[in-house]
Amino acid sequence: MCSYTHTDLVARFQRMRGKAVFYPVGWDDNGLPTERRVQNYFGVRCDPTLRYDPGFVPRENAKGEQIPISRRNFIELCERLTEIDEQAFEYVWRRIGLSVDWSTKYRTIGDDARAISQRAFLRNLARDEAYLAEGPTLWDVTYRTAVAQADLEDREVSGTWHRIAFSRQDSAGQDSAGQDSAGQDGPVIVATTRPELLAACVALVVHPSDERYASLVGTAVRTPVFGAAVPVLAHRLAEPGKGTGIAMVCTFGDTTDIVWWRELGLPTRPVIGPDGRLLPEPPPEITSPAGVAAYQRLAGLTAVAARREAAQLLREDGSLIGEPEPVIHPVKFYERGDKPLEIITTRQWFVRSGGRDPDLRQVMRERGAELTWHPPFMQTRYRHWVDGLAGDWLVSRQRFFGVPIPVWYRLDGEGNPRYDEPVLPADDALPVDPAAQPPPGYDESHRGQPGGFAADPDVMDTWATSSLTPQIAGRWSIDDDLFGLVFPMDLRPQAHEIIRTWLFCTVLRAQAEFGVLPWRHAAISGWIVDPDRKKMSKSKGNVVTPAAVLEEFGSDAVRYWAASSRLGADVTYDPGQIRIGRRLAIKILNASRFVLGIAWEVPPAGATQPRAAQPGAAAGLITEPLDRAMLRELAEVVSDATHAFSDYDHSRALERTEEFFWTFCDDYLELVKARAYGEHGNQPAASASAALRLALSVLLRLFAPFLPFVTEEAWSAWQPGSVHLAAWPEPEPLAELAGDPGVLAAASAAIAAVRKAKTGAKLSMRTPARALTVTAPGDHLARLAAAAGDVRAAGHLDRIDLRTGQETGHEVLL
Repeated sequence: MCSYTHTDLVARFQRMRGKAVFYPVGWDDNGLPTERRVQNYFGVRCDPTLRYDPGFVPRENAKGEQIPISRRNFIELCERLTEIDEQAFEYVWRRIGLSVDWSTKYRTIGDDARAISQRAFLRNLARDEAYLAEGPTLWDVTYRTAVAQADLEDREVSGTWHRIAFSRQDSAGQDSAGQDSAGQDGPVIVATTRPELLAACVALVVHPSDERYASLVGTAVRTPVFGAAVPVLAHRLAEPGKGTGIAMVCTFGDTTDIVWWRELGLPTRPVIGPDGRLLPEPPPEITSPAGVAAYQRLAGLTAVAARREAAQLLREDGSLIGEPEPVIHPVKFYERGDKPLEIITTRQWFVRSGGRDPDLRQVMRERGAELTWHPPFMQTRYRHWVDGLAGDWLVSRQRFFGVPIPVWYRLDGEGNPRYDEPVLPADDALPVDPAAQPPPGYDESHRGQPGGFAADPDVMDTWATSSLTPQIAGRWSIDDDLFGLVFPMDLRPQAHEIIRTWLFCTVLRAQAEFGVLPWRHAAISGWIVDPDRKKMSKSKGNVVTPAAVLEEFGSDAVRYWAASSRLGADVTYDPGQIRIGRRLAIKILNASRFVLGIAWEVPPAGATQPRAAQPGAAAGLITEPLDRAMLRELAEVVSDATHAFSDYDHSRALERTEEFFWTFCDDYLELVKARAYGEHGNQPAASASAALRLALSVLLRLFAPFLPFVTEEAWSAWQPGSVHLAAWPEPEPLAELAGDPGVLAAASAAIAAVRKAKTGAKLSMRTPARALTVTAPGDHLARLAAAAGDVRAAGHLDRIDLRTGQETGHEVLL
């Protein structure tokens, strides 16, 4: 709600500046979060082997074991729940006053979005920007899906160092004995936190400059317990200061293992399955009866349970040196997952992103530099992400509720897929669901049959669709006229933690298809944090939901809190700040009532605004120095707020406007009240009345992007049309009416002194006072003299005495 308000401020400001604003709205409804919510809400899980049950009736708010249902039934539940959730979101966005164009509403699982997403993927494929490859894959064992580099996060977890002994082999391949781990004869001691992967060990590595192990490089050692021979090799990524300085390479324990495996040309010995449990059979390299028997004690166990059992096997083998030592170390997780990621070998779809292409990486760096970032330092996050890419973008997911990969595969005579011969749909057939539709030239009877076809079972990563939101919102390939008008767009608003995903991927897809940036500016919001400065998240249980806050404080008050925060900065949820916003909204109403309650000249027939609300019409009416001084201050406020808004610094625009408004209410209104009611004659009253209405017109327009409801209420009481379609105020017409701003400053200081004295004496401001004596330099006294009548009337003073002095001071005689 906070960051969406930031976007709405930009849209409302630009609209008032005369721009035609394209402000679409859409729901990113597919992906793992939706599936997880459906699983928990209805107590189901998807089993694509089951047949569709048209009579299935789900349980709502289900508890207990999740029952299996067909893929089609599961997707229907996803669509049903997202429609309910989207209604709740729409209520909040309408209540907060987002000025989006609701006629543009789209869903990332809708027909048009799916067609555009599949069309872009197929065009990537035709240009060799997308490809299918088999290899080590980061895998979440809970969701049982591949995840991309951008979806990772490091979490500190408790682990244990296990020091285990590998036996050396002599030149004849016989094991040698000894005690010195770094010497010529003893066993090789390796420290690892993952002894359960010992059966997957394919090498040991040391740093090329580590003299302790120089004689080992090029020799072989034998794994304890399992007795498999593995080489000792040198590689730059080995860390001499970590553990014992020699590392165990397993396929695969972490991402460094992948680098070693690829660069050293090592074999693959997988032991972890897609469910996170050890596979039922050992790698073929484990051939001894003792090794096979040992592995059977690990087969079927989770990684955590296998770790404990592996430690016991090492104890029994005599290869565990000492007892495991506790350690806290970073482990990679899927950002939405609960268990550490594993790395297994799978076949996946990728889009080239610059991880292995220096030329594309440089292009992506240059695009990031072309983009105007708000705040500018956020570009560093983008650049660091591009520079740290370790591979291409993995876009396939082994899930169900998403945009299907639009590909089928021919089956050979034995029913094996021909992955090198994909069957693609016709462009005019999009969107397609290969799991439910046959490819061109086949019918359903050929599905899964030798010589027939098989569907690609995967869906696209949700970012593969979200990276096309400019194309989806602009209806690329569907409405060319609209797309030609709105693309490239002006602004991408988003949070900072998804620069590496949403922003980068959107730039990548626009570069691939059009060779341009998808927008010119990026406005990056911070996180909302609780009073302890912790990020608000559902998993932490510290979330405050918007609807209740809106009900309690009102939309304008909540928007004020949101608008008070700067782009790029984390925001503390602060009910106190929201209450200040509510007080401001009420004050705007009260000030408007006062200004509009003063009698004044009726506008001539045909005028679009009351005459005094137009600077040109007010020129002949505003004659008093205090009024003209106020307008000079207001002109500067308009200039500052306009520049701040143009630079995407909405909080500065609000701060400047609010600062002036409170001076306007606390000082200027009190100072001119008596004159406005005619106590000083008709012309001074007309000057006050015209200045008040002109200032109110300007202030309502300055506040309109921030507080749309209260400003519309006040505006509609005296002006035709909507304040949000009125022109943004300009400083130049106000400056033409302006006088010396020091007059207002001098008068404000004087009335503040009177107020302080009467408050200290516990007297009402209406209580008469005998005199105000002001001592000040001559220029200050001259300015005060120009407004002396207003000060005397507002302070209920018998007289004002002016005395020349070096320092400014005020004395009140009650």
